[in-house]
Amino acid sequence: MRRFRVDLEAGEVAGIAFGDPVRPLEILFLHANGFNAITYQSLLEPLGAQAHVGAIDLRGHGRTTLPANPRALKSWSRHREDVVAVLEKASGGGAILGGHSMGATVALLTAARRPDLVGGLVLVDPVLLAPRMYRFAHIPFINRVLRSNAMSRAAKARRSDFDSPQHAMESFQGRGAFQTWRPPFLEDYVVDGVLRRDDGGFHLACAPDWEAACFSAQRNRPWGAIRKLKKKRIPIILLQAEKSSTATDDTDERVHAIRPDAAVTRVPGTTHFIPMERPYVVRDALRLLHEAHSEGAHEIDYVGEVRRTINDSIGRMD
Repeated sequence: MRRFRVDLEAGEVAGIAFGDPVRPLEILFLHANGFNAITYQSLLEPLGAQAHVGAIDLRGHGRTTLPANPRALKSWSRHREDVVAVLEKASGGGAILGGHSMGATVALLTAARRPDLVGGLVLVDPVLLAPRMYRFAHIPFINRVLRSNAMSRAAKARRSDFDSPQHAMESFQGRGAFQTWRPPFLEDYVVDGVLRRDDGGFHLACAPDWEAACFSAQRNRPWGAIRKLKKKRIPIILLQAEKSSTATDDTDERVHAIRPDAAVTRVPGTTHFIPMERPYVVRDALRLLHEAHSEGAHEIDYVGEVRRTINDSIGRMD
């Protein structure tokens, strides 16, 4: 693994990468709200043997230094514009764009905004609420209501200060969102998720107020983004959790009504944290789209989860 930075006008976007650094970024992965790029390194690293693969810390997360004012955030368009800027500088065009949760939705919004920069989408349990929820979010002054949603309240109440990274990891182990994670995802998350303060203590890199703001900033138009991609030759793989998904129950029908060729599948036995529970499924999808794009193919034959033994999956993470 190597670290890289992309200089933007307002600050730096931090990232990690694998593969040949001489080549432009061919695969870029975007993390979920509250996490960071390095959380997914064990998933992405094997892809470096065949592609230049990267992941970035979105604004307000990890080691990225872009300003993050919670009160100014109304939608994820700010993240979208940051990703567009990174792709313009680091990719030669046509990168495979993947993401988890918020990162998946930002990837979708990015592709709709700049389809010329995206060669394929792997959307891992994206946040796809019912269309009426987004109409509600666009009502003037409704952000005051959205700030009080359960996810935002839980984020604001999150402990943010720790004696050490080890102390933080012990606090997280087996609890809340981390209950179903395989090793080494939690250890990797803590590397850039818990950073040293100037006074010698440690704190969450993603401030609770910013994480809460991201949860409440729902003036997004993801269904509109899918409609914008209706006639674009950008292959889409959407991996939905079997339980506790952040996408609507009828996501399959809604997506296929717009893009009949999209591959939408529920990954058996998974919660919202598919990358941490079935990393090989996400990796296989990214690899498939990269290979298809490299060969100039615009249609894919995706058959869903490749079943492997638990011991193989944990031991080799492949």
